Amino acid sequence: MIDLLDRVRQGHARSIARVITQVENDPQAAETAVTYLYPFTGRAHIIGITGAPGSGKSTLVNELAKVFRQRDQLVGIIAVDPSSPFSGGALLGDRVRMRDLSGDKGIFIRSMASRGTLGGLSQATAAAIKVLDAGGFDVILVETVGAGQAEVDIASAAHTTLVIEAPGMGDDIQSIKAGILEIADVLVVNKADRPGAARTARSLKMMLELGHNLRVNHHGRLMQVSGVNEDETEVGWRIPVKETVAVAGTGVSDLVDAIIAHRVYLQASGEWAFREMARSRREVEQLLHSRMMTRLEITVPRTNHDKLITAVAERKTDPYTAVAELFAQLTS
Repeated sequence: MIDLLDRVRQGHARSIARVITQVENDPQAAETAVTYLYPFTGRAHIIGITGAPGSGKSTLVNELAKVFRQRDQLVGIIAVDPSSPFSGGALLGDRVRMRDLSGDKGIFIRSMASRGTLGGLSQATAAAIKVLDAGGFDVILVETVGAGQAEVDIASAAHTTLVIEAPGMGDDIQSIKAGILEIADVLVVNKADRPGAARTARSLKMMLELGHNLRVNHHGRLMQVSGVNEDETEVGWRIPVKETVAVAGTGVSDLVDAIIAHRVYLQASGEWAFREMARSRREVEQLLHSRMMTRLEITVPRTNHDKLITAVAERKTDPYTAVAELFAQLTS
């Protein structure tokens, strides 16, 4: 497999595709790939794109890739599609929407099924990002499944998070619900040629201004929000609201400028290193959780596990006591 991973480092598209497939299907292959490639990662700008279904995320990703290519950037795209809870399959429709990018060798597109993972990302997404990073891609666009207000995991996986809104998809309160506004580094009102777009943009800007003189917990760290006093020494990143019409490419170049400006801010302020630390911490904790669950399945007989679950369901014991008993069996 080492020869295959060496070809990944050389940017060989077919090798990258094969390794990502192995990463998706085999946890041991994912461990081998990440262990070998990790020293060659850390250069790419990871950009998360999230928002409700119908907001035009895939079309916008398509146009973002074109603009980045015009600026001589190599672009990797990971588009996570929801898996069926019944068949386990996924349409992987984003690959269909982005077919006009397929002739550009400077763009790599990979659709991944969420496989029931909550938070808008696949469990293999983090490993796939590292494969593309080691493969020499300058920009990695990660599009979440778009299930609504749950895709907050992207904020801990990306350096820059775009939250896409569109007019006509609910009342103005929809845009300020917890877990949506807080994760945005750039807010985007797509389909800005539709009625109500200006009102949507105004609502978003108003909510940012309501943060006047306040500091919010943004990506796990207290940061200054838009509208702070000009005489304060630490202003922080002012979240811009950009309007685009992705189907026509309108406003996309301006959006890319905002994304690049955010990267400059992250690196100049030290926030880039902080987010790398937070992302690494979360990934280690997720891997530790996965390994502990695997050990639990191996160490504790399934009958013991099922017996405790049944006791909880029948109210003969409580969940905390059941977990304590399982943990005792795991560590004994």
